Amino acid sequence: MPRSARLDAPGILHHVIIRGIERRKIFRDDKDRHDFLERLGKLVPETKTACYAWALLPNHAHFLFRSGDSGLPTLMRRLLTGYAVRFNRRHKRHGQLFQNRYKSIICQEDRYLKEVVRYIHLNPLRAEVVSFISELDTYNYCGHSVLMGNIKCEWQDAEYVLSFFGSRVAEAQKRYRAYVEAGIEQGRRPELIGGGVIRSVGGWAEVKRIRLMGQDRLKGDERILGESDFVMDVLSQADETQSRHYELKQLGYDLERVQQRVAEIYGIDEGELYRKGRQKVRREARSLLFFWAVRELGISGTSLAQRFGMSQPGVVYSVINGEKIAREKNYRLLD
Repeated sequence: MPRSARLDAPGILHHVIIRGIERRKIFRDDKDRHDFLERLGKLVPETKTACYAWALLPNHAHFLFRSGDSGLPTLMRRLLTGYAVRFNRRHKRHGQLFQNRYKSIICQEDRYLKEVVRYIHLNPLRAEVVSFISELDTYNYCGHSVLMGNIKCEWQDAEYVLSFFGSRVAEAQKRYRAYVEAGIEQGRRPELIGGGVIRSVGGWAEVKRIRLMGQDRLKGDERILGESDFVMDVLSQADETQSRHYELKQLGYDLERVQQRVAEIYGIDEGELYRKGRQKVRREARSLLFFWAVRELGISGTSLAQRFGMSQPGVVYSVINGEKIAREKNYRLLD
């Protein structure tokens, strides 16, 4: 069965799960964990990603991210590739470290943010890495201790999560901890790891019951956790993006065609787009080109970085700048 396409856009909330291949350990000791967190601490602000929850277990890990302008795949690719290379070198091993692709589940924020934060932060307790919630309060490798104010972590947005529990920090922490403790008896909560409305309404038995009543408009998707309208809206937006890419390709638009369009707008030779330097017209033209290539054609930032001899962060910055230029000057790829 083919893989489902990634669903992503700036500002979307993702519950991300990574697992070791064949359930093997991806963290063998604290040095591994420190290396992973150090990389995450650099990449989260660099990619303008927000992190609300996280937990490292021996053979897997959970995160709650809000994707930045460069998208979740950029963060995860750089994080996992860099860590795997270092892990293999340090432990003198070869081959794949992680099980296939990471799993990413889009979450409906107003309904599920608090529940997913609690689910993620209770993982060390469920896995018996710690024995009591009092140990979890000070556990170094879980965002719960950060929310409790016992561990410092500049790249975790503790303030945002605590704002759901109160306006004053001390009171919010007290309510948050009570909320987490109340979730211990709920068990593993499989309904919180994807399935869209199919799981949200209570599983397949409930879905069948509702459909027998004539309500056959439910929508489910393992990549999304949310109510029916939310699931359908996310899928609709993804379909629109894919349809746009397909439409442009059908019209013969590829990178070369976009280059021609940009060169016409700025009155320059296409070769100028590849030249180094900070000349304003060239910089603006390249930014517009990158914006249309990434957002309109779906070309990856990595391939553009290789083709133009730039760093990946440089391409990301250009895409953001190109979007601003297109909006302010009302430039369109299609006349």
